Amino acid sequence: MMGQDNSNVESNSRKQRLLKDQVRLVKRKDNDRFEIVQIKDSLSFEKGFFVVIRACQMLAQKNDGIILIGLAGPSGAGKSAFTDKILSFMPSVAVISMDNYNDATRVIDGNFDDPRLTDYDTLLKNILDLKEGKTIEVPIYDFKSSCRTGYRTLEVPSSRIVIIEGIYALSEKLRPLLDLRVSVTGGVHFDLVKRVLRDIQRAGQEPEEIIYQISETVYPMYKAFIEPDLQTAHIKIVNKFNPFTGFQNPTYILKSSRNVSVEQVKAAMSEECTESLEQIYDIFLLPPGEDPETCQSYLRMRNREGKYNLMFEEWVTDPPFIISPRISFEVSVRLLGGLMALGYTIASILKRSSHVFKYESVCVKIDWLEQVNRRYVQVLGRDRLGVRCVAERLGLEGSYIPRTYLEQMKLEKLLNEVMVLPDDLKTKLSIDEEMISSPRGSITLPTRVNKFRKSGLSHSYSTASKDLISIKRFEDTSQEPTRALASQGAISQLSEQISTLNDRMDEFTSRIDELNSQFTRGMNYGSQSQQKIDACNGSASASTSYFTGSAVRHSSSSTQLVKDSNLVEE
Repeated sequence: MMGQDNSNVESNSRKQRLLKDQVRLVKRKDNDRFEIVQIKDSLSFEKGFFVVIRACQMLAQKNDGIILIGLAGPSGAGKSAFTDKILSFMPSVAVISMDNYNDATRVIDGNFDDPRLTDYDTLLKNILDLKEGKTIEVPIYDFKSSCRTGYRTLEVPSSRIVIIEGIYALSEKLRPLLDLRVSVTGGVHFDLVKRVLRDIQRAGQEPEEIIYQISETVYPMYKAFIEPDLQTAHIKIVNKFNPFTGFQNPTYILKSSRNVSVEQVKAAMSEECTESLEQIYDIFLLPPGEDPETCQSYLRMRNREGKYNLMFEEWVTDPPFIISPRISFEVSVRLLGGLMALGYTIASILKRSSHVFKYESVCVKIDWLEQVNRRYVQVLGRDRLGVRCVAERLGLEGSYIPRTYLEQMKLEKLLNEVMVLPDDLKTKLSIDEEMISSPRGSITLPTRVNKFRKSGLSHSYSTASKDLISIKRFEDTSQEPTRALASQGAISQLSEQISTLNDRMDEFTSRIDELNSQFTRGMNYGSQSQQKIDACNGSASASTSYFTGSAVRHSSSSTQLVKDSNLVEE
């Protein structure tokens, strides 16, 4: 009997793990219609899609008339992409975007995300008419002129399913009419990138204007009015789509710490190459909620000769290359305050002096980094083969460092902490300057530490205690008690130092291992991301339609993206 009960429990547990079994219907308290029981756990974009489809099918079987679905979330979270995915599966579904019910006459202080901007009178009338089986006239809103330009006719769909999509689709005024409530959220960083790219294309706004608007009105409105409504959703979806995979023409970078002379660079490149000197300051901004040890997609604000550029970028590695999909905008320094209001924090400021050589699609830079007091050479460009060819001419093969300058600074800081060890301990570890700048430095060091630990000098305190016992026995047989007493005090002090060093070695080794695993993950992720980047050059999926490079190039923004320049540098 007990075995049968356990079998039933396991069977029920397996059922709950199946997506289709997570959707359960319950009768509403305020009327005779059914709704689904709220699913507590958040779902991924793909799983959420299948659960929503299943919920629609079940509701259509139980409820008469129109099945009304509210789909809400912050700007840039992926609501439109999710709706497009549903339409591709069920073309007979009707979609009403709440953006079309904007009333520009109600705009105050340029706040287009104020809930009072929505023309609820027209929206509610349209919804009620659909429920009665009537044909409705849906407004058409033009974002560039910020006004209503006409209407389109919408009949009751054959599927009886109507999706209301918008940031306030789960608002208190609409909730009583909804059979299914769905929320889609992403994260502040990726949502910001997607919103900027979308508004450049849709409204022709300047990038700086968009980001300033997000920090001043969009984000505060989201926290005050949208986020509380999203908690009422039956199905909560987290969209982890990475907009950087949609950026075309990434920059390929090969970096080395070898000394390369100006004459070598000129010999490796064409005689027609241009030559210049530059000094830049890079401010790296950590996105909200990101771990500084694992983050791969910082925002970077660059100051060159008093002019600022904001870079959306992500770093991936495909050894020996660093690959950087990115897009860049010219901005003013006041934007830094807006980004920090969104939760971005300054992770690091990197000062760099460079001797730059450019020819066609390839650039060579001899960089001096003030923070690490070290010189590097990097070859970069959009043509992977061309970059490698120039690097080989410079004799850089075998010396590549597949790490960004920010990652290199982190590693050097960590290694510098070890350099304060006593000279005899550094000798045992064989730590030297060449190893620090070596591309294999992060792997070599833990190996040497482990060998050193196995050698016995850095054993635990118990090993040191055994040595003390044998020494103590020698002291007992000594004829010089005064000297033995002094020796005992020195040995006690030495044992304390060994114990302290042992603790520091444990901490250092674990941190090095952690850094190694981070680099390994970055390398693995790099090969996957490179495949996505290559795939995006020929794809036209609905989920990336807003974010591809081609969409951005058709923007009417007057300060067109610096991305369109011949070369983007690190």
